[in-house]
Amino acid sequence: MNAHEIRPAFLELVEEEQGVFRASWKQPVADGRRLALEPVLPSDCGALTEPEIRIVEGAVVSRWQVACAMQEGLIAIDGLDRTLTDVFIEVRYLDGDIKRAVIRPGEAGLELSTGLGEGTGARAYLRLGVEHILSGTDHLLFVTGLLLLARLRKLVFVITAFTLAHSLTLALTSLGWVSLATGPVEVMIAVSILLLAVEAVRVLEGQPSFTARRPWLVSFGFGLLHGFGFAGALGDIGLPAGAELTALLYFNIGVEVGQLLFIGGLLTVAFTLEMLLKLRLDMLRRVVTYIVGISGAFWVIERTSGLFLG
Repeated sequence: MNAHEIRPAFLELVEEEQGVFRASWKQPVADGRRLALEPVLPSDCGALTEPEIRIVEGAVVSRWQVACAMQEGLIAIDGLDRTLTDVFIEVRYLDGDIKRAVIRPGEAGLELSTGLGEGTGARAYLRLGVEHILSGTDHLLFVTGLLLLARLRKLVFVITAFTLAHSLTLALTSLGWVSLATGPVEVMIAVSILLLAVEAVRVLEGQPSFTARRPWLVSFGFGLLHGFGFAGALGDIGLPAGAELTALLYFNIGVEVGQLLFIGGLLTVAFTLEMLLKLRLDMLRRVVTYIVGISGAFWVIERTSGLFLG
C-alpha cells in the first residue's frame, strides 16, 4: 500500500563561468527503484565531467558539468511519457537571467530560445499542490477521518483549522525556519489517521469522545504535523529564487483546491449512495471508518519498522 504522492523530479542548470554549467538532476525513487528518466540537453552541450551520483531520502541525485551556450535548443526528459511524475527545470545564467518550466508527460520540454514550457514561474506550483494532495492517500484518509467525526454544520470550522495549521508548518519548513526528520513525521501522520478512526468508532458506539466534541482542536493539532508532510514535495525541488512566497502561496492554494475537490466528491458519493441505492449513511460510515483505521494501523507498523530496519 503506497501512501505517498508521485514526487516531482528537478533538473537545475547553473552557469558557473561563461559557457560552463553545473547540472544537478534529482529524480524520485518509486518502490525502491530509480525511475527511467534522463535529461536530454541541446545538441551543442558536451559533458565536462562524469556524473557524481548519490542517494538521498526518496531520490537519486546526479551532478556533473557541461559546456554549451544554453541559449537555444530544447531541454527534454527522455522516458517521461512512461511515468506519472512532473519535472521542474530551471536554468540560471551568470547575468542573473532565469528560465523555468514544468514538464509533464506528453509535453515537449523547455524551449531555451523563448524560455517557455507548458508551465512556467511560480504559478506552476498551483498544479503541483493540487496533484500533491490528490495523490497523497494518507493525507486524504486523514481528511476523511475528520468528515467522520465532524457534524456538517461544524465541518467548515474543522477544515479551516486543518488548513491554517498545515499552512503554518508548510511555510516554516519550506522557508527553512523549522526542520523535522521525515521518518518520525510520517509515523505520526499514520498515528493521526489511526486515532481518528478509533475515535470515529467510539462515536458510532455512542461513547463519549473528546475528539468528536472538539474536532477543530484535533484538526489543528494534527494539521501542524501534516504540514511537515506537505513540505516534502517542495523539499524535492525547492522554491524559485526571488519568488519564494508567491510559489509557496500558489502551492498552498493548490493543496486547498485539491482538498475541497476531494471533500466535495466524497460527500457527493455518500449522498448519492444513500439516495439511489438506499444505503444507510451510518452503515457507510462504519465501513469507511474501518477502512481508515486499517490503513492507519498498517502505515503505523510499516513506517515504524522502516525507522529501525531501513
